[in-house]
Amino acid sequence: MVTTKEEPDMNEGAIDICMIGAGGIVNDAHLPAYRMAGFDVKGIVDQNNQRARATADKFAIPQVYDSLEAMVADQHENVIYDCALPASEIIGVLRQLPEESTVLIQKPLGESIEEARAILEIAHSKNIRAGVNFQLRFAPFILEAKKMVCNGRLGTLTDIEIYVNVHTPWNRWSFLFGKPRMEINYHSIHYIDLIRSLLGNPSGVYAKTFKHPDSLQLASVKSTIIMDYGDFIRATIHTNHHHDFGYQHQDAYIKIEGTNGAVKINMGVLINYPTGIPDTFEYITTSSGEAPEWRSKKVEGSWFPHAFMGTMEQMILAKKGIIAKPENNIDDAFDTMRCVEAAYLSSVQGGVHLPPV
Repeated sequence: MVTTKEEPDMNEGAIDICMIGAGGIVNDAHLPAYRMAGFDVKGIVDQNNQRARATADKFAIPQVYDSLEAMVADQHENVIYDCALPASEIIGVLRQLPEESTVLIQKPLGESIEEARAILEIAHSKNIRAGVNFQLRFAPFILEAKKMVCNGRLGTLTDIEIYVNVHTPWNRWSFLFGKPRMEINYHSIHYIDLIRSLLGNPSGVYAKTFKHPDSLQLASVKSTIIMDYGDFIRATIHTNHHHDFGYQHQDAYIKIEGTNGAVKINMGVLINYPTGIPDTFEYITTSSGEAPEWRSKKVEGSWFPHAFMGTMEQMILAKKGIIAKPENNIDDAFDTMRCVEAAYLSSVQGGVHLPPV
């Protein structure tokens, strides 16, 4: 979890959490993470009231509301709304939340850059403190890698490569079928956001996203993305979610290289999903005065559900005034959406055609 230098007491001045949504991501990641962190979830609402009650029973949530209006009417000012709904429903929810409220929004920030801009404008106009649940940057193995980067152990960053070759059972998220945008907007967006958290905004994006003949109801299941940081830093994302040939050759890793060392993180959570295998964290440095060799380090926790503690912790710290704004604030998230939009534009525009060459 992300902490400030003062290591604030997270239990001082309790903040309640109200869940808006009771779907799979809430049951599999949000609520297990909050239970581990000791965050207080006060209430939940969902269009499917029976599903909300089942989730409340599972996680001992004291209050189930019949409507968002009833939830809002029952709150005091020390509450954070956790909006875990499809992107297309975010605007409607924000319009119902009080002025100056605090809300964590499930990614992506809208289905398009137009929706993202509308969400941003509503948040600003109502003075809502909003964050977006780009949680990969808070995964324990990423926090460990960032420590090495910040301490200078890797030197100057020169290369970030993210490679995913897995079989993802998209039928677990039925709302994705028929979406005009899918793979980048709902998966590779995490990697775009992660690279931005390490390198800032790129000058441009090159990309192509692909369909598969066995998944024609999905807009895309594979992508190749290059984020342009000039001539000395390579930042690439390669994803294939339709490697349906057993898990023996499935692979999912993040590799970060610098002038003095490198880190390679194997994301076992994505292999043979949802069963998964253990993550691994390996690193090598040349600045220790010892002969360089790859070493392994045990890092407790994984992307799911542990990273979800980090995004909510940022909201709590900001709500309490311990930090000025959450790292995952909506304005930073909008820049991630700008990169996503650039990727889709690049995919449509295509490369340089051969006849002019």
